Parts: sequence; structure tokens; C-alpha cells
Amino acid sequence: MAESRDRALPPDVAREAKHRILDTLAAMISGSRLKPGELAIRYARTQGGVPEASIVATSIRTAAVTAALANGMFAHADETDDFEPLTKAHPGCAVVPAALAVAERHDRSGLELLTGVTLGYDLCCRWLMALGPAHVRATHRSAEGVSATFGAAAAAASLARLDEQGMRYVLSYATQQVSGIWSWERDLEHVEKAFDFGGMGARNGVAAALMVQAGFTGVPDVLEGDNNALEAHSSQPRPGEMINGLGSRFFVTETAIKTFSVGYPVQSALDAFLFLRREHALTTGNVDRIIVTLPEDGAGIVDDRPMPDVNCQYLLAVALIDGGLSFDASHSYERMKDPEVLAVKRRVQLVPDRTLMDPSAPRSGKVEILLRDGTRVSHFTKYPPGTKESPLDTAGVNRKARSLIAPVLGAERTEALIRRVNDLEAVKSVREFVRLLV
Repeated sequence: MAESRDRALPPDVAREAKHRILDTLAAMISGSRLKPGELAIRYARTQGGVPEASIVATSIRTAAVTAALANGMFAHADETDDFEPLTKAHPGCAVVPAALAVAERHDRSGLELLTGVTLGYDLCCRWLMALGPAHVRATHRSAEGVSATFGAAAAAASLARLDEQGMRYVLSYATQQVSGIWSWERDLEHVEKAFDFGGMGARNGVAAALMVQAGFTGVPDVLEGDNNALEAHSSQPRPGEMINGLGSRFFVTETAIKTFSVGYPVQSALDAFLFLRREHALTTGNVDRIIVTLPEDGAGIVDDRPMPDVNCQYLLAVALIDGGLSFDASHSYERMKDPEVLAVKRRVQLVPDRTLMDPSAPRSGKVEILLRDGTRVSHFTKYPPGTKESPLDTAGVNRKARSLIAPVLGAERTEALIRRVNDLEAVKSVREFVRLLV
């Protein structure tokens, strides 16, 4: 962790890290205008604090811990942030806000921001790999919440330029704050979920790094010995996973960048449906029934949920009516009550399938369409666009970011921001860079 600041990233890793930073900034900026974002802003305004770091898409400068919390909630205010399919972690929404807050506080360079974010992604996912992601979820805990603090703490500690001893203490303070249970599934408005996935981890990680930077000491070997972090959080820990491929395998290259601003289990279904729509000119007039088959664990998350961006049946119905899925439609509670949408939604059937729970393709999806003339057509998407198996190129990431950022910051500033992120190594001052975000 301490030495990573001085190691050059391979070019492909640097490129993918910049993609994730841009994607998360887009999620933060668009999320600032959704309910979780508005509430985070309201909370931040009550906190005061030394003006160390900025809250994006606002004029607020506040303590780095508060900025990280608010920006983290923005980043997961909806379902547009990235996702690691194997661990089910959402690294970007905690790691990037934490790194950005500390980088602005200390006016680090773009290269240091890039390196810190890459380290944060690694710790976020490696911590879950060491605990066993399935074990974490089987004990009612949230893989997303459990991993977020570790990733954010690593990124923040890198930007704080802590030495090896400081990194040891940061791991201990992070471990003491690791939390999160799966009750977020019952959050009806995505507010607590935004905190659980993004804001909580970002806040915890920045607090851990800045406390150690201020001189706090702690347990230097929390990952081993009596009552260690791994044994406390898992009955079957695999500590070797923390360092397996370290320095050659970078998790920042492995997360999936969503092409749709919806829950990840629906990505493959939408991709399959839109493929069939293009191939067969599907309309509300010629479609009799839509059958969506998803892995059993994912289907349970998106089965007729009260939030539009995680309601599979609603999203497929709107995609059929509109011929695509916009950001506004995927977040519209009003459209969920529209009689036309409700009528089409009744034609959509979601089928959970345990046999699709394949660790090598954990979020696949099949869509079968029964046409009114009796014809059946189907398509299976094993890897949605944006996964490491079907990655987006720089132009694709830019296109998504542009669609989310421009409505908030305007076209000119959006283009300047995209150019700067894609050339982040040349940014000498993160404070100068942040001016494009506020």
C-alpha cells in the first residue's frame, strides 16, 4: 500500500482507472440532483467545518470527511455506478469520493489521484475475496458495505502519503468501522442505500486516514494474531486472497461499467431485449408477452420493486414503449403509475433460474418474446456491455458520462471535464481540476 505510490501503472490499467474515475464522477454529478443527493446536501450544510474539500455540483466546501460522505451518497444515489460481479462490491462510489476529498485537501496531482483510486479498488475487492463474498452475504451482511470502508481507507491513506506504519494503523481503524447489513433491500427511496454503499465507506475511510495522519496510533497487525480482522468477519477466511496477484492483477480493470442507470441484475435483460427489439421491430402492438430469465439471486433483487431503477418489469415495459431507456425514465415514479406502462408491465414475466448462477458469468440474462402472431424469439446475454468480457472503450465511457453530466454542469464544462480525466496524469493540481466539478 505504501509503495504503490511510487510504482508506475501499466498503460492499460491507467486507462481503465481513468474510465472508472470518469464514470464515478458522472454518477456523483447526476446523483446530486436526486433525492439522496439533495438530502446529503442538506445535511452537509448543517455541519460547517474547515473548508478542505468540495461537494460536487454545489458551491459547498467543507471538512474532507463530510465532503466524502456527501459525494459518496451522490455516487450511489441511483444505480449508475460501477459493480464488481464476482464480489458484488461497488468500489467506485466509496473509493473515488474518498480519494478526491483527500487529494483536494492536500492539493495532490492527478497522477496521485489515479494511483490512490487504483489501490482503493484493490483493497475493496481483495478484502471481500479474503472473507469470502458468499459467506458475507450468508451472514446477513452487505458485501457492498463491508468492502466500501476498506477501499476508501486505502485510497485516502495513499493520498495522505502515509508510510508503512501509517498504513498498518489505517487498516486497524478501517476494520473497526467495517459494517453493513443486507437490510438495505427494504429501503424504498434509495436514501439509506446511498449511504450504505457509498457515503458510509467514503466517510469512514477518510476519517481513518486523517486520524492516523494526525498522529493516532493503533494496532499494527490487525490482519493476524488473536482476534484478527479476518477471523472476526469470516468463519472461513482466505488471507492469501489479499495478496494473490498483487501488482499484476488490478481490480480497477475488472469492474463493470453500467450502460444503463439501473440495478445491475437488469443490465443483461435490457441488453437482450433491446437486441431483440432492433432485430424484430418490436412494438407494443406486436408483442404479446416478455419472459425474462435471470440468475435466482439477482432476480430477487429486481422483482417488481417499488423503486423504478431496480424494477425489472417496469424497466422492460418502458423500454418497449419508448424504444430505449433514458435516465429520466429509469428514475420516474410517475411513469410507474402511468396506465399505459402498467398495462404493458403486466405482459412482462420474471423467472428466477438457479442454473444461471454461474460464478464465471454471475449476471447473465435471457429474454424470450412471444409475438401476437405466435412467433417466439429469444436472446441470451452472458456478459452485459461494460463488463471486462465486453468492455466499453474510451468513447463509450465518454458518451455515458456526457449524458449524465451535461444536464447538470452544461455541455462546455462537461467536455472540459472529460478531456481532463482522460489526461489525468498531466493534471498538476487536483484543486484546479475540482473547479470543473463545482
